[in-house]
Amino acid sequence: MSLRPFRDIKRRKTREIKVGKVKVGGDNPISVQSMTNTLTTDIKGTIKQINEIHNEGADIVRVSCPDELSSKSLKEIIKHIDVPVVADIHFHYKRAIEAAESGASCLRINPGNIGNVKRIKEVVKAARDNECSIRIGVNAGSLEKDILEKYKEPCPEALVESALRNIKILEDEDFYNLKISVKSSDVFLSIAAYRQLSKATDYPLHLGITEAGGFIPGSIKSSIGLGTLLLDGIGDTIRISLSDNPVKEVKIGNEILKSLNLRERGVKIISCPSCARQGFQVIETVKVLENKLSHIKTPITLSIIGCVVNGPGEAALTDIGITGGQKGNNMLYLSGVQSEKVLTSNMIKKIVDEVEKKASELEKN
Repeated sequence: MSLRPFRDIKRRKTREIKVGKVKVGGDNPISVQSMTNTLTTDIKGTIKQINEIHNEGADIVRVSCPDELSSKSLKEIIKHIDVPVVADIHFHYKRAIEAAESGASCLRINPGNIGNVKRIKEVVKAARDNECSIRIGVNAGSLEKDILEKYKEPCPEALVESALRNIKILEDEDFYNLKISVKSSDVFLSIAAYRQLSKATDYPLHLGITEAGGFIPGSIKSSIGLGTLLLDGIGDTIRISLSDNPVKEVKIGNEILKSLNLRERGVKIISCPSCARQGFQVIETVKVLENKLSHIKTPITLSIIGCVVNGPGEAALTDIGITGGQKGNNMLYLSGVQSEKVLTSNMIKKIVDEVEKKASELEKN
């Protein structure tokens, strides 16, 4: 069961492109991305981290290619993963060519930083020959010198002008398999820039608040910035930028989409903050369940409420629910209907069993 959204989010219509096997834009689901922080030349370490990121629910993974050995390492890395890779390229056009030839599904570049037209043509040819898309990545911290001089400081107009300039460079080469980002570490600047850009082009947009900070402040900034844009219907793929394990970026990205009913993946837990009325330790129970149910990929709603004030009401709207009762007698709900009393000592095992059973039933259907 799931709550009927208060209102449906009407997504902005964009072009559809492909990043490997993942379609971005159009009517396709909003994808979640992250980026490795290993040395790309550490092939085993990078493969391990990519697979961890993918297993958490990332649809696309970005890998930095700062030198020739890194870009050529992609060829071996890609043999051992099952997720499209975006090669992060800055300045040197040969790295982009090497990455495309090594099997990257997308190149993250600023065409204006690649150099002269001849070099850009070579990069575009490599992308086209290898069925590789391109992300134009505009960042408030690395705007072109003339644009920065024109506007005196990073502002929405500066980011959008840079994006449109770089789009034209690729369009002049008859290349249209691209997506765009206009990132800033400032939430307000990012929101304004993406809103302006969404009116100026129909290419798919990659959303992000860059250099957002550590886990808590970065998650909050990203939730506010990306959540605001997603509510406006803006955004086709997202990346949360945290100074933390990239696996956590994926977790936060998926939670943002799930909270807006834009993605259904895994167990969605509705739980109370707990108080003196709780019939069991809600906080610890939720922590244990998050861990034990992390392997479930099928969309299921689960309510964990400590008492009968809100418990029955929440349970009526979820696939599975538990409401705290007196003396350790808690009520289990299945599909919104009371099922049986469950002792606290057996509660976690019972919930896990019911969730796994529900997931199995849904997968069969």
